[in-house]
Amino acid sequence: MFDPSKENSPLVCLIDDDLSVRESLSNLLRSAGLNIETFSSAEEFLASARLEALACLLVDVQLPGITGLDLQQRLLSSEIKIPIIFLTGHGDIPVAVRAVKAGALEFLTKPFDDEYLLETIRSAIARYSVSRQTPASNAQEPAWGSSRTNGVSKAPQREPEIILSAHPSEVGKTAEFGGIIGQGRAWRQIVAQIDIVALTDATVLVLGETGTGKELIARELHRHSLRRAKPLVRVNCACIPRELYESEFFGHARGAFTGAVRDRIGRFEAAAGGTLFLDEIGEIPLDLQSKLLRVLQEKSYERVGEDKSRTAEVRLVAATNRDLQQEVAAGRFREDLYYRLNVFPIRVAPLRDRKEDIALLATHFIEIAVKELGCPRPRLTRAGTETLLNYDWPGNVRELCNVIQRSVIFAQGGALEFDLVMGNQPRDPSFSRPANGDDDNAEYLTEAEMRRRERENLFVVLQKTGWKIKGVDGAAELLGVRPTTLASRIEKLGLRKPD
Repeated sequence: MFDPSKENSPLVCLIDDDLSVRESLSNLLRSAGLNIETFSSAEEFLASARLEALACLLVDVQLPGITGLDLQQRLLSSEIKIPIIFLTGHGDIPVAVRAVKAGALEFLTKPFDDEYLLETIRSAIARYSVSRQTPASNAQEPAWGSSRTNGVSKAPQREPEIILSAHPSEVGKTAEFGGIIGQGRAWRQIVAQIDIVALTDATVLVLGETGTGKELIARELHRHSLRRAKPLVRVNCACIPRELYESEFFGHARGAFTGAVRDRIGRFEAAAGGTLFLDEIGEIPLDLQSKLLRVLQEKSYERVGEDKSRTAEVRLVAATNRDLQQEVAAGRFREDLYYRLNVFPIRVAPLRDRKEDIALLATHFIEIAVKELGCPRPRLTRAGTETLLNYDWPGNVRELCNVIQRSVIFAQGGALEFDLVMGNQPRDPSFSRPANGDDDNAEYLTEAEMRRRERENLFVVLQKTGWKIKGVDGAAELLGVRPTTLASRIEKLGLRKPD
């Protein structure tokens, strides 16, 4: 615990226009022994803050008047070097990431818990307090610093560090739409479409590649509808044997066919009053599509082996990864059924077209993996995030979730590493073949040239980190490799720290 009665007790300033955020974080930081001053705007901070005593700055990105990013630029232009922790909502993350790429060490995008925020502040203050001591050889660790700051004194002085965490008031926005996680234009468009159509009984057709989350959209449509107190029934049309489609959809009477030993209700009846979700509807055989079309047109059906008509009182949501217009043109899907389904289409973009959502989805899946697998919380580094952004994700969100789970298990509480070279290669224009297919003039590197470039790159990183290999700001984490792997590579290349 910090002791605020000591003269060297660190001063932290918080800038946020939300009074509840200022009060809650003030109580948290004071309970941890920190001196804390709060401001409702950047202008108020600049007019009255004790900059000479400031050890760390917590600032909301979106502020009235001078924004958090504008304030950062003002401090930089005035050569005031203070570690900055941005408290940001999901929609602000792309802006903050651009600031990080301008020279910050790393960023965190997951919603913070109290201990994680305090540890982030401790690490930032320790790094800053050491960098201010001169000469460097006389630098000492602060008495209150945590053990995770060991070796920071060896690191070169840096620009203000920017760490991203979710603003507490923004967490509910993601929860409102369940598992539909995002922040970009594609996500906002889907949320807007759900808002528009959910309260109606219109048929919805969800279109998108495998793994993009079509079932999640069906769930959210039901959850925001007037039918939410009634069942949501899912049918995977790709898994039903051809001869059982009618029975699966409409049910059957006892004795209707061999093996029908009792009456059975169908999925339309099971979903009465609620929502029926027909997943992979493009897999229904052509000759059976007319039976589904009749139900949609007449709102009635009969069980197999019965003459009694029953009312289909359901809201229908269908999904497919096929291009149904092409299927119609090829004669594999009925045109009249397509028009019956395509009342309100929702297109789900593939993950490769939603790069702005990848970091947010990754941190969401990390939280889930930590809870479900019981693994220690790992770190998503800047290098790890770049690896995720540079991959094409042929399996979309489902593949990302699986990759995160596997990496969390291997990380054992350390930095996450992603080996994505085994699958589809990331698209890299620099490695594309010439348009004419002639590779005779293509550039290439000899083995010696490749080793020389690798050696030069590694030397630059080691110089940047003060030859620190392990830790949050070590060379291994910047390069996205294990410390043992990096140490072996350094020895193999014969690199030595200059005198």
